[in-house]
Amino acid sequence: MVIPLSTIRFSEGAQNWNVNFYRIDSEYGERSTWTPIPRNFSLLTLAYSRKLIFEEPLEKNSANISLIPYAAARTSKNFLEGTEESLTPSFGGDAKIGIGPALNLDLTFNPDFSQVEVDQQVTNLDRFEIFFPERRQFFLENADLFDSFGQTRSRPFFSRRIGVDIDSATGQNVQSKIIYGARLSGKITEDWRVGLMNMQTATDEEAGISGKNFTVMALQKKIFTRSNVGLIFVDRESLAVDEYQQLFDPTAYNRLIGLDYNLNSADGKWTGKVFYHRTFESRETVSPYSFNAYMLYSDIHWSWSVSYQDIGQDFNPVVGFVPRVNFKRLNPDLAYLFYPKSNLINRHGPKVEFEGYWNEDIGQTDRDINLGYLIRFNSFAELEITQKNRYLYLFQDFDPTRTGGVPLPAGTDYYNKTVQLEYKSNPRNPVNLELDAEAGQYYTGNFQRVTGQMGLRMGYLANVSMNFNYARIRLPELQSDADLILVGPRIDLTFTKKLFWTTFIQYNNQIDNININTRFQWRYAPVSDFFLVYTDNYFPGDFAPKQRSLVLKLNYWLNI
Repeated sequence: MVIPLSTIRFSEGAQNWNVNFYRIDSEYGERSTWTPIPRNFSLLTLAYSRKLIFEEPLEKNSANISLIPYAAARTSKNFLEGTEESLTPSFGGDAKIGIGPALNLDLTFNPDFSQVEVDQQVTNLDRFEIFFPERRQFFLENADLFDSFGQTRSRPFFSRRIGVDIDSATGQNVQSKIIYGARLSGKITEDWRVGLMNMQTATDEEAGISGKNFTVMALQKKIFTRSNVGLIFVDRESLAVDEYQQLFDPTAYNRLIGLDYNLNSADGKWTGKVFYHRTFESRETVSPYSFNAYMLYSDIHWSWSVSYQDIGQDFNPVVGFVPRVNFKRLNPDLAYLFYPKSNLINRHGPKVEFEGYWNEDIGQTDRDINLGYLIRFNSFAELEITQKNRYLYLFQDFDPTRTGGVPLPAGTDYYNKTVQLEYKSNPRNPVNLELDAEAGQYYTGNFQRVTGQMGLRMGYLANVSMNFNYARIRLPELQSDADLILVGPRIDLTFTKKLFWTTFIQYNNQIDNININTRFQWRYAPVSDFFLVYTDNYFPGDFAPKQRSLVLKLNYWLNI
């Protein structure tokens, strides 16, 4: 993706940038950087940069105000409920205002995200909710300021909780109406960053959804060379709806306040995080907190980390993402890399991981002990094999196939052993493959699964990929066997520098659905687009339609 210079907010009066440049020679497999980076670190590591000094300070060349109005029209039909929406127009837009050299105000009114592509589905064999990344542009800009709080198992703020619901018929995420939103984000000084966001969603009486107001405040202070400390506050207020009015309901709120410390040493070898978050609700709660402490050390040979996490019984960030609560978790791991003098292998080495969960009522509830070996080739291809030893305890009844079969009873526990093989081919080749295969014991039976992605690059003209997932589950009587299949071919075509077409088809027999999403994009002016998006859902057996929709959208980027 090319970012037009007109969309970049330059700091007026700046005389230098901390930057790095890298070059990749795909023909010879060489990488070179302006600032030397140790081979065990990513090219994007921020610990290694130099100052790019300008002959003259940067000058402000505009008022840094942009208006992005849009007009859209949508028609849809729900065959399951027998409802139909005629072609309905909608209007709205965004505004971007530069406040000072590094502080931006973003405003949105009646935002529309109909052009955003659908999520890539997965076969869910887990007992907990699956995380799907944010794709809407308004929430992606400066998202790192809000997303840097917490970690993968305890996110205090997850923007997809705003204006997104799940369609029970198709399993797809669908939009709920956002009335307006505002976000102030950026740097106040060289060491201070701030993020303020407020969003208001609409009431949908037919769906039984009351409007909600979301407020997020984040403050971050740089300390030492590359470390920082941050404070976050999240508030969701619900509306009380009656026949005549909509008022904020003082008994329906959910709030969170948290403090994070992020460690990043000057040489990039030491990283870590410590945070404490707490939620507040109108009801009485027990231990509504989340605590985490993590440390990682990595040099050219050794890599080790240790993490301790404690999430209380009633920790409930409804605008965040927390798959499970009421546990304590310990997760140390250790790895070592050898660098042989070889024309084939770049590095290789063993890794051992331990992950254990427990709580005060039950004791140990989960345990994983994994032994693995990684090989990275000079071609950038990777091969890793892992032997897994798992113990888990069921808190509630659970169907291991998640297809409506007879569940395993709560209060039972299981010991399973599996072997996993992961392979990534040379990413520079026109044809590439990522493969993840695992086989072994699965609860009371056994399973074999294969997950992967194949890709074909045809220059700048086309990108063709295929996501696939097959899980063969065999369980004893009373429980159900299953053959779970997910196939998702995708085609991205670039006709010219202004015309693009993307088609994504997904067949998922776990949710009994075929989804087709095709999108045409015409960039008729800089950062200004026309979109035509068609989405359809079918039952796999007889191709009976479930839902379909057609969206037209036109936006225009105007710099003032």
